[in-house]
Amino acid sequence: MAEGKENKPLHVLAEEAIKKMIRLPEYQNGKLLPNEIELARNLNISRNTLRQAINKMVFEGLLCRRKGYGTWVAKKTITGGVKNWLSFSQEMQRLGITIKNYELHVSLEYPDEKVRRFFGLDEEGKAGTLCLKLERVRGHAEYPFVVFISYFNPRFPISSDDNFTMPLYELLETKYNIVVHTSVEEISARLAGKRISTKLRISENDPILIRRRYVYDVKGVPVEYNVGYYRADSFTYTITAER
Repeated sequence: MAEGKENKPLHVLAEEAIKKMIRLPEYQNGKLLPNEIELARNLNISRNTLRQAINKMVFEGLLCRRKGYGTWVAKKTITGGVKNWLSFSQEMQRLGITIKNYELHVSLEYPDEKVRRFFGLDEEGKAGTLCLKLERVRGHAEYPFVVFISYFNPRFPISSDDNFTMPLYELLETKYNIVVHTSVEEISARLAGKRISTKLRISENDPILIRRRYVYDVKGVPVEYNVGYYRADSFTYTITAER
């Protein structure tokens, strides 16, 4: 493999070639890639150059590798991050994933202290104010991978009769002229526990990722307090830092 017209380094050209190869159907179900000697020969590069390309792809989560076993294509996971905090439906649409709703519950409840504090209800002497609560279990056709629990600011006239099967932020904007603008997020991890494991069809001792979102509109008014409980084997969170 010679360097191309753009004078790309050999390991970059090797990486591009491997990315094309792993899109082939035969490598989508955990089948091992050819061993290093064979793959380096096929690509006409040295094994050191090949390792450099594979190491980068393992770091990026595209490949998995185990010593004494081999290299294979990593299972596709859901990726979120500070640069793509769009609604869940919009995130999944970008990834080409068709979403299935496994459960959807709407209720009016008295929120806990943390939710009240976010909406500023305590300061106004409204600790007893009911908030609309939306709970959804969502995933793809094979299994559910996230439980969402959202509370909405009672200052907004959001109704329990609204169509919550449509993208949430689209509903808020088209029906109530609520345009969300900023999301402050917190990421943590824990074991699933009985309730979440039942909904996500995993063991109580399996790990989950917890993603809290504090969503504000264009005027800085709190709109939504959201907690997502994700299967750890189906969700990757990325952070991009620029300087």
